[in-house]
Amino acid sequence: MTTDIMTIREVAEYLKIAEKTAYRLAAEGELPGFKVGGSWRFRQADIDKWIDKGAKKNDD
Repeated sequence: MTTDIMTIREVAEYLKIAEKTAYRLAAEGELPGFKVGGSWRFRQADIDKWIDKGAKKNDD
């Protein structure tokens, strides 16, 4: 079964950043995610939108 829900490790790998950086961005509310039982989870579609939003901001 494939899912679009990613763990902190998976999102860090997807963004090619350190897990610690992904955790900090999530905790600061920069990276769109949610907690399940104390563990961060992320929807890949939300991460892709976040990337696009950042890319558009840099185009201005």
